[in-house]
Amino acid sequence: MILDCDKKGIKLATKMVKDGCLVVFPTDTVYGLGCDPYNPKAVKSIFKLKKRKKFKHLPILAYSKNEISKIAIIDKASSKLADKFWPGQLTLVLKLKDEKLRKSMNLGDKVAVRVPDHPCALALLKECKLLAGTSANFSGQPAFSDSKKVLENFCGYDLFLDGGKIPNSVESTIAEVIDGNLRILREGKIARKEITSLL
Repeated sequence: MILDCDKKGIKLATKMVKDGCLVVFPTDTVYGLGCDPYNPKAVKSIFKLKKRKKFKHLPILAYSKNEISKIAIIDKASSKLADKFWPGQLTLVLKLKDEKLRKSMNLGDKVAVRVPDHPCALALLKECKLLAGTSANFSGQPAFSDSKKVLENFCGYDLFLDGGKIPNSVESTIAEVIDGNLRILREGKIARKEITSLL
């Protein structure tokens, strides 16, 4: 099913996420594939669909920093970064405190989290609060920023929210602060020096 990113599309996508379905939607980086992070069956479906290795844990997309504070410990330095770069293209690795989420997503002590800066993603997250989210592609494929490319190269999900082409598509930067020291796991849109200038 393909729908526009309008009120009707968001309403149905929200219902389907709550029903355990997989939804594709645009973010500020690439098209994402998401599900209810508290539904272990849905989480497993993402791994199966993408042929993703089980040790590659899924990140969480959230509506706000406040929503993330309910599931993870946001230390002082990470809080500073979140205030500067969220919503935006920075993924932070934080200590997980939500035991239900640890179990449903098969996580360890940490979770990667981000608040995306895209109207469609945020509209969906406003209703769902949290989504287990990853790029909408099969493992080994490039990620897609154009809805046409997703539709041509990726299948098996339940609903597609079409947001057209994502401008300035670049991967998010993944960072972790350990005892005040910055660790960059992947440098993307946000450069290391932009982050270190705040710490």
